[in-house]
Amino acid sequence: MRRLLSLTFCLWIFLTACAPQPTLSTPRPLTLLPYLTSTPASPQWTPPNLFAAETPLPTSTPFPYTVQKGETISSIALKFGVSIDELLAANPQVNPNIMSVGTVLNIPARSANLSGEATPTAVPFGVEQVHCYPTANRGMWCFVLAHNDSPDLMENLSVQVTLTGAGGEVIAAQIAVPPLNILPPNTSLPLTAYFPPEIPLDAQPRVQVLTAIRLPPGDARYLPATLHDVLVEVGAGGHFAQVSGEVRLPPESTAATQVWVAAVAYDGMGRVVGVRRWEGSGIQPGGSLRFGMTVASLGGGVTRVEFAVEARP
Repeated sequence: MRRLLSLTFCLWIFLTACAPQPTLSTPRPLTLLPYLTSTPASPQWTPPNLFAAETPLPTSTPFPYTVQKGETISSIALKFGVSIDELLAANPQVNPNIMSVGTVLNIPARSANLSGEATPTAVPFGVEQVHCYPTANRGMWCFVLAHNDSPDLMENLSVQVTLTGAGGEVIAAQIAVPPLNILPPNTSLPLTAYFPPEIPLDAQPRVQVLTAIRLPPGDARYLPATLHDVLVEVGAGGHFAQVSGEVRLPPESTAATQVWVAAVAYDGMGRVVGVRRWEGSGIQPGGSLRFGMTVASLGGGVTRVEFAVEARP
């Protein structure tokens, strides 16, 4: 079944910049997050397993992290909500092409703003739903749907997802981050965490809001981008959806070198069941870039897909 979603979704672009004339780029796959989606507003509901922190603030001190099996620089950067450039700059001794299991990385934290520009404001954000899906190898994916109901852009969102057993005992905990580095006004995106095996099938999630900062209007790091001619084709049984479309920059914009498009799949009950991020680069002011990807469901059949885009000069 084909759906043509005509979206003119003004979002902001993230990371790097500048490219001559509109060029098509090859999407770069993410090895850690096979599915990433962005959700539309679902019925207002307060998850009973949400435990909000009193004051969500960005952390200021780098902390160590040990590389696990199957992880890459890209997946670790996404996991902790930092850019690949920031992660490499914090670990100049590490060769990302031959990084081995057990390597200890310094994860850069969001430190105080030393540029002289307006300082971002720490703020809470709304959580609309929390859903976890076991995998065939006894791992588990958890989606925490965050919503920005403020008029400003939010950056550096994170929550802690803690899995508990039937008796309330803690099984495991992970930091969940969204597929994009920003959350535009009046928009929802899922924060994602993966728990490796062995996770009991009856494990229950508890969520605590950790960080979020509100950016001042006109932040030059993010560019206005819109999505056009978006096409969603849901496969038989709703197990996956093929999506495609076009990202455009207005003529007055700065050129972008990195573009991210997040696609979020929902089932008939409005629950997030899959997420995926496509990465491209190279859009000149007034230019465009085509994208395409497949979003698979970890739960029920896909009935709709929503999108968000981020680009940076």
